[in-house]
Amino acid sequence: MSKFPAMLVAVDVQNDFCPGGALPVQTGNDIVPVVNKLIQNFSHTVLTQEWHPAGHLAFASSHPGKHSFGSTELSYGHQVLWPDHCVQGTKGAEFHPDLLVTNCETIIRTGFRRTTDSYSAFFENDKSTPTGLGGYMRERNVKTLYLCGLATDICVLFSALDARKLGFRVYLVDDACGGIDLHGSLDAAYKEMASAGVVVTNSEKVLSGRN
Repeated sequence: MSKFPAMLVAVDVQNDFCPGGALPVQTGNDIVPVVNKLIQNFSHTVLTQEWHPAGHLAFASSHPGKHSFGSTELSYGHQVLWPDHCVQGTKGAEFHPDLLVTNCETIIRTGFRRTTDSYSAFFENDKSTPTGLGGYMRERNVKTLYLCGLATDICVLFSALDARKLGFRVYLVDDACGGIDLHGSLDAAYKEMASAGVVVTNSEKVLSGRN
């Protein structure tokens, strides 16, 4: 099969977001074979990797008296507080051991500034600091983006919305994503993406050339 000229971005397929990790998505292991099939069929593939320093301000442990999944205000506004996860150099920050990384042309690391979290593959949570992915795509004349990875209703969602704001065509490969679905967050994410013009598809359609 000829490879697709569009770009595939596999978001945060890391140990801490898979079963047994600090912030697990229950289907995290299940999507890896699907993501691998996609990786082998795209001309351009980018991985994102959360890469937090110890003591990141988005960690509840950095705020005495605060608890995971609570919130606080940081310099850029409201911030959910998370368990320590994807800390630089730890096993939790590593990619899933079965993920095919050899075909990937670059890695975009996010959340590596202690004072700023980053959900999107394109911008940090201050909504103004770019990761460089948008420029990377433009320099390669890539106008269409296929998104997969973890978690559908957080980092994949924010990446999809930012990609649309930057003018890219965006497809969400649904069976290559896994969601948390906390208090209806997954359904809300799909509605928000649909409103932004994100097209939901699946790997069978993508690999057969129907998307």
